[in-house]
Amino acid sequence: MADDQESHQVKRELKTRHVSMIALGGSIGTGLFVASGSAISTAGPGGALVAYIAMGIMVFFLMTSLGEMATYMPVSGSFAAYSTKYIDPAMGFAMGWNYWFNWAITLAVDTSTAALVMKFWLPDVPGWIWSIIVLIIIFLLNALTVKAFGESEFWMAMIKVVTVIIFLIIGFATILGIMSGHATGLENLTYKKAPFVGGVPAILSVFVVAGFSFQGTELVGITAGESEDPEKSIPKAINQVFWRIVLFYILSIFVIACIIPYTSPDLLGSSASDVAISPFTLVFRRAGLATAASVMNAVILTSVISAANSGMYASTRMLYSLSVQGYAPSSFMKTTRNGVPLRAQIVTTIVGALTFIASIAGPQIYIWLVSASGLTGFIAWLGIALSHYRFRRAFVKQGHQLSELKYHAKWFPFGPIFALILCVLIIVGQDLSAFKNFDWQQILVTYLSVPLFIGLYSYYKIKHHTKLISLEKINLSHIFERD
Repeated sequence: MADDQESHQVKRELKTRHVSMIALGGSIGTGLFVASGSAISTAGPGGALVAYIAMGIMVFFLMTSLGEMATYMPVSGSFAAYSTKYIDPAMGFAMGWNYWFNWAITLAVDTSTAALVMKFWLPDVPGWIWSIIVLIIIFLLNALTVKAFGESEFWMAMIKVVTVIIFLIIGFATILGIMSGHATGLENLTYKKAPFVGGVPAILSVFVVAGFSFQGTELVGITAGESEDPEKSIPKAINQVFWRIVLFYILSIFVIACIIPYTSPDLLGSSASDVAISPFTLVFRRAGLATAASVMNAVILTSVISAANSGMYASTRMLYSLSVQGYAPSSFMKTTRNGVPLRAQIVTTIVGALTFIASIAGPQIYIWLVSASGLTGFIAWLGIALSHYRFRRAFVKQGHQLSELKYHAKWFPFGPIFALILCVLIIVGQDLSAFKNFDWQQILVTYLSVPLFIGLYSYYKIKHHTKLISLEKINLSHIFERD
């Protein structure tokens, strides 16, 4: 009986250092290394800084909300379970399946991107070979033990963090004229129409870019169920990550904006597959480092593999959580002796592989699949904010004292309400120009995540006749109980 029970449980093997780096590494990737350039060219240095600061504040509130719930009830696939418990089972069903779908598709996107990055060094080798190699590597890392995943993510995240630190040191040295021989100073911050270009609409459009850059921070909640000491590791990770993210992003954008004018054509074409125009590469070259492109290509490759690794972990644990909640076949609950839900991982890998094959066989199908997952991260954030708002209100209404909580989210109820409003604005504002031009195909491609989520929610609600759980009836037990 004990062995059978063990075979349905994940193991708590992630240490505090793993959790901190997973949360930090999840939000430092191509969004910072490449897309930050397009943000500066769109809204100017001032507009980009405003958007990233505001988004950083929102993410902080979201993570403290998640932290309060995760330390109170640490489970794998946390925020879908919280939506079930504190809002409505239909919400949890839609949130969980939508998030799993997002990461399964993103897994294919990341393996495809890894192949594009490898072309920098070996342009004649077919890209699908690299994609298969990356997929096998991350499958094995996740299939061994959760500790193997934690260690691999720790070191890949460390590479990214060290790169940003070196970039900042070289960047400030270039600004002061120590390395380049010419001190750029702050002149580019007020060059032509800078610091603010395009007004409020441009800043709002950069909110979307900033939002995608910060996605992945919610992984800290998914790791809660496998952390050795979630009551200590989760709060510590959240508090450290906020300041690191804000400092890394804000200082990096400041350095880029000081050295490269927002009018530079190199910033306009930023894409995850073109390392040559990564703003980091441009700054390193400006400082006289000839091997900058090759070094940054290696770092971006690490970021892509790290993202795929996290995606495999997140989607596998979400499918495991859906099974625990009764939203997916019970067979996905079964784990190996090392606590890995291998069946859930195999299914996730197959979906990711099929999506990758679709990208080769039918590009249009691939585009639709990627579009369908595009806004899922923001929908997940919205669910976190709403779950926490109702959790705290129910906690107080049922006579509990806040002193009972191991971790307190900051500025309640402002935090979750602010996050809710900003998430809605970002989701709605993804492509307003498509509405102005009545481009219905573009609207459908951009907003496909929304009807997909509504469809999942409606299906479960109609089939099971679920209702919004009243605050008095919310079950505040520390464990998740299947109905």
